[in-house]
Amino acid sequence: MPRNKIVGKNKRAKSNKATGRDYSKESSYNKKKTSYRSKLNKEARKKGVYGKRYARGVDLSHTRSGKMVLEKRSTNRARNGSNGKSTKK
Repeated sequence: MPRNKIVGKNKRAKSNKATGRDYSKESSYNKKKTSYRSKLNKEARKKGVYGKRYARGVDLSHTRSGKMVLEKRSTNRARNGSNGKSTKK
């Protein structure tokens, strides 16, 4: 008997039987050339804060006009939106 109890439980197509995860959506996401994180990292390099944001306690915040500005991490992440509405600066 295998030690991992998940083995063989998931019978869906494109699932990994060892872990039970369905990778069909992940593969399409990973094929994208530019992801959300890569755009943020590119902008951080341009602003000269890449690798230093954690120490400074800042994030890159998206504005309504599409620009990215530096903002306190707590303020940026607290702005979740109400009823799924965006609350960009």
